[in-house]
Order: sequence, then structure tokens, then C-alpha cells
Amino acid sequence: MITLADARRIIAAAEKKANKIKQPMNIAVADSGGNLVAHVRMDGAWIGSIDISIKKAYTSRAFDIATKDLAEHSQSGNQFFGIHASNGGKIMIFAGGIPLRKDGVVVGAIGVSGGSGEQDHAVAEAGAAAYA
Repeated sequence: MITLADARRIIAAAEKKANKIKQPMNIAVADSGGNLVAHVRMDGAWIGSIDISIKKAYTSRAFDIATKDLAEHSQSGNQFFGIHASNGGKIMIFAGGIPLRKDGVVVGAIGVSGGSGEQDHAVAEAGAAAYA
């Protein structure tokens, strides 16, 4: 179970990485049901990325996969092509979502948006590492 204290620790680690790379981000943490536990919009982060970060966390939990990896599998001709249109439009296939695992079981996810795909993924990795 992802507690609010867990989510705050995960977000703090992600914020630290975002500050280090000088890229303001939206950072969301979801629980095992894909429900939002906490969200932070750093000063200067795009408002359009609020929704994206939350949906990245949901997507990563819903399919227990990093959104970066799902993006690769969802390109035209690949096995998950069109998946972004499922779940009422809640699926994001951009890098920046990572499942959170405890004892090998997915218990939640982090979603980050506001930079390039590489930046989003790196900040999400930093947050996820704080939970591990």
C-alpha cells in the first residue's frame, strides 16, 4: 500500500532530481488501484502536464509497465497499437510513468510530466528509487 508519507517521500526525491536538471515538473503518485495519492506541480511547470502526469501514473499501474516501454510496444504494427485510446482516454504512452514495487509486487506508480521524455523518465526513476 502506498501511504501519503510514501508518496511525499517519492515526490521529494523526484523534485530533487527535477531541480538538479533545472526542469520544473508535475509529479503524481498513484496507489495499487491507480488512484491518485498525491500530486505536486513545481513552480513553473506546465499546467497542461498536470493531467498527463496523473495519467502516466495511472497507465503505469494499470498495465504494470513503464510508460516508456509501453510507448515502444504501442507504435503502428506492434502488439499494443491503439492502446492509448482505451480506458476512456486515460492511457498515456509517453515516457515518465514507472510502477512502484514492494517485494516484487506492483503497489502503485509514479507519473512525471513537464520535460522531454528522457527528463520525465529520469525524474520518475529518482522518485521510484526513493520507494524501493
